Amino acid sequence: MQKIVLTGPESTGKTTLAQLLAAHFGTVWVPEFARGYLEGLGRPYGPDDLLEIADGQIAQEESFSKKNTGLLFLDTSLEVVKVWSEYRFGSCHPRILEHWSRRRHELYLLCRPDLPWTFDPLRENPGDRDVLFEIYRAELLSLGVVFQELSGQGEDRFQNALRVVNDFLVLKEK
Repeated sequence: MQKIVLTGPESTGKTTLAQLLAAHFGTVWVPEFARGYLEGLGRPYGPDDLLEIADGQIAQEESFSKKNTGLLFLDTSLEVVKVWSEYRFGSCHPRILEHWSRRRHELYLLCRPDLPWTFDPLRENPGDRDVLFEIYRAELLSLGVVFQELSGQGEDRFQNALRVVNDFLVLKEK
């Protein structure tokens, strides 16, 4: 199973790319667990909710993994929960850190904040996307995972992602 994560600040096209890439490769994608969780919460979220989100994201990823044996695209992963915990609340629950340190995926596509920010009631940081991008980048570098930065608008962004994924798959075959 090759798992490819779309990651980065909010409103950078992660969900759209996960859907497009999954459709192109004839596979499935794992939605961001946090979205459904937060939509149903009915109150402001706190640090304990991020622990629930991390657990839910892991469970959802494992469930989708059982449905597929080849290629799986993830619309975010635990790095988002870790970064957001530390950025929003100043710390991260040890269990999230433990999961993050053990769960590595084959490729991370780090989406640059070069798309216009689009309002969504769950989005909080239209002015901090560049700062958050650098935090994500530093996080991925510190773990030594394979990642590629993605940029571009519309079809160009998709084609850039497609090129990176195809290059990755060719290298994995060798």
